[in-house]
Amino acid sequence: MKKEELQAEKKNLSAEKAPEAENPGLSISAKSFISALVILFILMIVTYVLTLIIPAGQYPRITDESGHSLIDATGEYVLCEGGLSFWKWLLSPFLVLGASGGATIIAVIIFLLVIGGIFNALEKGGIMRYLLNKLVHTYRNKRYQLMAVIILFFMLMGSLVGSYEECVPLVPIVVALAVSMGWDVLTGLFMSLLAVGCGFAAGICNPFTVGVAQSLAGLPMFSGMGYRAVGFVLIYGLLLAYTLWHAKAFEKAGGLVQAGSVGSAGASKGGSKPGISQAASDFSKDPKLEKAVRAFVLILAAGIVLILTSTFIKALQDYTMIIVAVMFLAAGITSTLASGMTAKELGRDFVQGVTAILPAVLMILMASSIKYCMEEARILDTILHAAIGLMQTMPRGLIILFIYLIALLFNFFIASGSAKAFLLIPLIAPMAQVFGISSQLTVMAYAFGDGFSNVFYVTNPVLLISLGLAGISYGKWVKYSWKFQLANLALTSCLLLLGLAIGY
Repeated sequence: MKKEELQAEKKNLSAEKAPEAENPGLSISAKSFISALVILFILMIVTYVLTLIIPAGQYPRITDESGHSLIDATGEYVLCEGGLSFWKWLLSPFLVLGASGGATIIAVIIFLLVIGGIFNALEKGGIMRYLLNKLVHTYRNKRYQLMAVIILFFMLMGSLVGSYEECVPLVPIVVALAVSMGWDVLTGLFMSLLAVGCGFAAGICNPFTVGVAQSLAGLPMFSGMGYRAVGFVLIYGLLLAYTLWHAKAFEKAGGLVQAGSVGSAGASKGGSKPGISQAASDFSKDPKLEKAVRAFVLILAAGIVLILTSTFIKALQDYTMIIVAVMFLAAGITSTLASGMTAKELGRDFVQGVTAILPAVLMILMASSIKYCMEEARILDTILHAAIGLMQTMPRGLIILFIYLIALLFNFFIASGSAKAFLLIPLIAPMAQVFGISSQLTVMAYAFGDGFSNVFYVTNPVLLISLGLAGISYGKWVKYSWKFQLANLALTSCLLLLGLAIGY
């Protein structure tokens, strides 16, 4: 990087505003919310135009033993009647609730509202601030080791149990922790949101992408995890290096002094590191808050353990979001009451938190309407048919990368990993086998394409909500994460090509 570019980068980093570390509760930044709505509305318009241009078509469908609708790979694609009326397009953010997958959208909305209410109560009771100060005080001399552990934790949550939406309530905690440690908001997002997305894509035994895709491809569930584990380690190393680079660039740009001003302190007393908030440096135990934090952490830990067991207990896999919501609700109620808050105060603060998170509902509905419009117009199969046609003209070495690209393309329209697997795998896996590409490698390419773009595409509501909670615009997120995304794309493409070469 040229000297002028480096200076400009430092200037941008030092200009970053950290959120109020004193207020780690959940609320959507107005600026982020408006910019997200504008982008989503433009995408809705583009989608409507596509429904007018792309002809409707469909592959024949079959129903599996579980009642899922799959593409019949032995059937032929045919043109059919389609299209989407203007009024249906205009009302699509609300009509999506009654369409296929509407129950999941409603569950996500309820989940976020519950989490928003609990977080506000935790913040008002001083529990989150106390917990953050305790963590910062404890690890103030081991900041980078803590960063490595947090990134690993989030990647494992995504890779082992397929957690993604469930990690949203933890993102503001990590962001506030990063700011208290003297870093910026983006560092906290890299440690949490980006990490869980990377882990979800690496998919050592992700039940929602690798598990479903392997079942559809006729493979034993979670087979071939050795090579995926190698990929996980390499991706973890890349993300950790990138996050460290960003954090240290922020420090060199004067970020530590600025971040230290959040809360109360600039240069701290008693020889503590610059940038560590004065409240954390002067931390002393409070019996009531200590009891409240202990209750919160223990109940939340029990929920995480229960989620981890879902890797081995299939019956739990469909209820991880419910488990997280119930555990946060139980942890929030127990800890706030233990801190001395009355039931009336808890109810008031809970309602305020729900109100603060309400803007996220509109973002979820608008993002979900993209898929709804394309399904109603019946153009998704047409796009898939065109992609399969292109695959047949390619040399073998490019086909596996093209499968990766197909998954990336369809993830823009369909955020759900399992729903996308039911659409793509029955058609792509047999086609890949014709060219001598194993179903195992095809599943890996699919998982990569599904997971990484979750933390890049504006159509993913979890990304938009997390950015809104952190007060970061989508444009700024792209500006500071695209280098990692590009490096990760190169790394994962090399993993796929190596897998092809060794016969994985």
